[in-house]
Amino acid sequence: MEPNVPKRKELAKSLRIKVISMGNAEVGKSCIIKRYCEKRFVSKYLATIGIDYGVTKVQVRDREIKVNIFDMAGHPFFFEVRNEFYKDTQGVILVYDVGQKDSFDALDSWLEEMKQELGPQGNMDNIVFVVCANKTFYMSIVDLCENGGKRPTTNSSASFTKEQADTIRRIRNSKDSWEKLGVRPGASREEVNKAYRKLAVLLHPDKCVAPGSEDAFKAVVNARTALLKNIK
Repeated sequence: MEPNVPKRKELAKSLRIKVISMGNAEVGKSCIIKRYCEKRFVSKYLATIGIDYGVTKVQVRDREIKVNIFDMAGHPFFFEVRNEFYKDTQGVILVYDVGQKDSFDALDSWLEEMKQELGPQGNMDNIVFVVCANKTFYMSIVDLCENGGKRPTTNSSASFTKEQADTIRRIRNSKDSWEKLGVRPGASREEVNKAYRKLAVLLHPDKCVAPGSEDAFKAVVNARTALLKNIK
């Protein structure tokens, strides 16, 4: 009987799968993932900065499956970040907002982006794709009524930190892309990406209300793009 013990342990070993979310900004990808992985609902919109991550476990017959879900930011700014996560994907959640027809029409372009990033060696036939219609009309109606028929906007009276204000001022006065990101000339790709992620979290217009945050954020995105083009 002993020789069979290792075999039973091998069958019980956890299996990991990789799933990514795709879709336009603000369609609710993060809410879906948090509801599935953390069993909670987040009513306030917080833009995803680059990539977020969720993990949960499911039981399929006698096998435990660890589902790793990578929440891909939908804003075009983050193309250079998310394009590194398409490889080795086994499942895709394509999300659109039922109240925004253009978000449904855009799903084809998301599939095309993935196809291009996987390249000629990538095989999308082996990936499971699921289309998810998101957003309830109830919340949309409440938001519109409370805002005079307009979508909610960022509270301009909200506070911001000294670090955010100082960073915006520094970026505005920077002479080149290296200074904008706060890295030394000749820095590696990893150092550039690390500096960019830190500044993106600090300055994203959806989270930072300091004057000039939008321009500073765009400057950081452009600086990263320019530097990575010259780094092998």
